[in-house]
Amino acid sequence: MLFNYRFAGSSTVSSSAYATGLSFAPDLLRDSAWFVGKLNKKIAFREAISALHDVVVSDLRFKPKDKTAYKEWVAQHEALFLAEYMAGYDAAAADKRVEEVKQELQLLRTEKEKLMGPYNRAKSRYFNYLYQKDRDAWFVLDPVITIHPDELFFECFSQDESTYGKLGCNYNVFTQLDDYKCGTTNVDYSAALYEEFQKIREYKDTELKIDPSGFAVQTTNEDVYKEVKIDLPDSWVRGFLQVSSAMTLPGIQFDLHPMDIHSICSLLRRFKEKKGPRALRYILVPGQPVKVQLEPWGMEVICARSIYTGSQAQEIRTWGRRRLHILERLIPVAKKFTVQLLGNGLPAFYIADLGDMNFTLGLSGWTANDWSHAGNFDLLAPRMQVDDTIKQKVITALKQTWLGTAEEIATAASVKSGEAAGALSAYTQAGRVIYDINKHVYRLRELSREPLPFDKLRFSNPQEELAEEMLKTQEVKFTATALEGNQTELKGTVKGKRKTFSASMQIDGDERLKSAQCDCSFYGENKLRKGPCEHMLAVRQAWSKSRIQETVKI
Repeated sequence: MLFNYRFAGSSTVSSSAYATGLSFAPDLLRDSAWFVGKLNKKIAFREAISALHDVVVSDLRFKPKDKTAYKEWVAQHEALFLAEYMAGYDAAAADKRVEEVKQELQLLRTEKEKLMGPYNRAKSRYFNYLYQKDRDAWFVLDPVITIHPDELFFECFSQDESTYGKLGCNYNVFTQLDDYKCGTTNVDYSAALYEEFQKIREYKDTELKIDPSGFAVQTTNEDVYKEVKIDLPDSWVRGFLQVSSAMTLPGIQFDLHPMDIHSICSLLRRFKEKKGPRALRYILVPGQPVKVQLEPWGMEVICARSIYTGSQAQEIRTWGRRRLHILERLIPVAKKFTVQLLGNGLPAFYIADLGDMNFTLGLSGWTANDWSHAGNFDLLAPRMQVDDTIKQKVITALKQTWLGTAEEIATAASVKSGEAAGALSAYTQAGRVIYDINKHVYRLRELSREPLPFDKLRFSNPQEELAEEMLKTQEVKFTATALEGNQTELKGTVKGKRKTFSASMQIDGDERLKSAQCDCSFYGENKLRKGPCEHMLAVRQAWSKSRIQETVKI
């Protein structure tokens, strides 16, 4: 997917003994958005923005072992091995044959060097130049920045697409707020700029600027524009959308003291597992300290200052734990860490309370199970089908306030709360709205300047397509039972050509899927770690359509 950016020059830094100015160059092709302010919480901001950079460059995918040295050794002894084999291990004959084989191999290497040498040397020089002079070509370092009436927040995604980072700063972070305009923009964020962030000090005045003057540059000065075209994979965009959808799902929440995170990270630094399982097991008992068990060693971290306040005992296992090292820089400046777990092998969110700032780290179920390819969390989100007129009312109301709960937006748009939740879910999955897991509100955030090809992104996994096909060609029956707390228990069957599948699920008052099960092989193998199966989706869609028809009749 090709994204076009046009920056007014490059982001710049001006530094002296008494002051530092950080100026981001915004994307001129987007609607204007700007911000100018002087930092108050300098050290906390430096550590938080540095942790955000750690998310960007994070890549924990498996990397094959470098066998360069071994191959060189084999090449040096290749003549001896061949000679011994061909001479039948006769020492005298082998020595003679070694020289002959060496000469033959040298001729072959010379010919190969003549053919491929110039290309290999040019390729090596090019990549060395890129790494030293233009490291941005190696990493996608341009974050998404959104300016809202109550806070400024940065968002980014890791290279391996398994980690999401968001830094939110309310305006108490700034001693002087000169000017701002709400909106979303991509900014030119170079590797050199990260190095300058490390120079922020308490005794220096630091000005943060998303340059408003960039939007006033005349066409005659087009030579100062920096044109950037980034061909982002669909998986990167889809991952961003999946994170937003996963944030809306209900989960198990508790607080951890910063030293508890330190203890976990310290043990992970000291020990290296050689075999599985490699999980963090959270043992949660109401009224008792949170216990974290590190597998496979069986070591326990008892979080004496972190009491679980939930009403039901839980035991949750999460994987991909070494990504927690990103939080280490935040430990000295954090007041607490709020953890939200969606379930065994499902995503986890760690929210660092930095006072007037908050840092959200979103981790997929495990590192190899990235946000894009195996997490259909948009399918677990509210699925009510909403009329386009209602969607337009909801987005218009949100554009006026920029943020709000589903109930507040429903009131402002004069629609039902469930309809507002369904519309907001649709906009979340389309990249136009984000759910703020810290303040539990929806926020307007346009991920791209132009509408995303939602159908293309949404159906990278076939389950929902199969569900739609089942609704058209197969018999789908269901029964719905109202439960306490405006919840619904849904049971249904999908009659296929050879077998009838039975699915059941529980849906909360916000139309979110809390729990579900089915007797099909997809659910048996994956549970809900890869989203609901096509039978669950077909039953739910049939139920949603019946509700719409009843509403129309009324």
